[in-house]
Amino acid sequence: MFEAFSIGPFLIWTYAVFLLLAVWTSSEFFFRLARSARLSIEPFKQHAWLFFLAFVLGGRLTAILMDYRVYLRDLPRMFIIWDGGFSFLGAAIGIGVVLFWTTKDQRSTFLQWLDVLLPATSFGLFFDWLGKFAAGHAYGRPTDHFWGVTYEAMNVRYVVPIEPVQLYYAFFFLLLTFILLIVRKHASRAGAETLVGIVLATIATFLFEYSRGDFAIPVFASQADFVVLFLLFLSLGIFAIIERHLSGQAMYIYEVILVVLLLAYVVLRERLSLPTHELRFSQFLAVLALLATVVYVVVHRRKYPHL
Repeated sequence: MFEAFSIGPFLIWTYAVFLLLAVWTSSEFFFRLARSARLSIEPFKQHAWLFFLAFVLGGRLTAILMDYRVYLRDLPRMFIIWDGGFSFLGAAIGIGVVLFWTTKDQRSTFLQWLDVLLPATSFGLFFDWLGKFAAGHAYGRPTDHFWGVTYEAMNVRYVVPIEPVQLYYAFFFLLLTFILLIVRKHASRAGAETLVGIVLATIATFLFEYSRGDFAIPVFASQADFVVLFLLFLSLGIFAIIERHLSGQAMYIYEVILVVLLLAYVVLRERLSLPTHELRFSQFLAVLALLATVVYVVVHRRKYPHL
């Protein structure tokens, strides 16, 4: 463990160093990719403070959500931003939310920006996970593998060798960055990098999260839940495709039927004895991100066949 080091009278937290590296390298990479894709960076100049605020709030709120039990015991701690609780992925999502808003009146579409944001985020996550490994954050579960690592820290509840899951994630995101650059070079339509990146990241998240040993928000889901989620996103995709051919009344009826069916399943689910599987919250979010991405890319390509 290499949580901190000193330079003279100053104590430097290793995770903070890696986090700054992630922000710096991914930002440089992001703007280089944007220029190569001929995307205007003018929105970043016009709304610089908005992007900065979204970056900070997205990273902080995601960290609080993922470790909510700690902050519920000490609510004022939520406002102590220097306690180390920050999510680089949450910060990137905050940037994506602002991009979605700022690109509505631009010639470029949000999906084109996602194709730039995703490789840059993947590259930043490489440094972010290296920092977590050094600090003992997001640690793994006990293992008998010879590559297991041992921490002597208060924030790690195991004193036996554990899975270096942070390194699994770090090298996966480094590899994913190169894969996305290859896809970018050969892609002919917008959304290729986004689709490939989310699919691979979802698979990796599902596999690696089973090696995690730290606290997580549990989600109990059945196979029927995933089927309903799939059908829900499929219906939303169909609705987005045919909405221009529906009248206002037909759209209203369609939405009401969809909501009623969803509520009916929620009510019936409590009465059905379905076998459930315990997932980590990040695994559940990965599935939602995958379904939403597939629907969005398909709808975007039908709406913009020239991109």
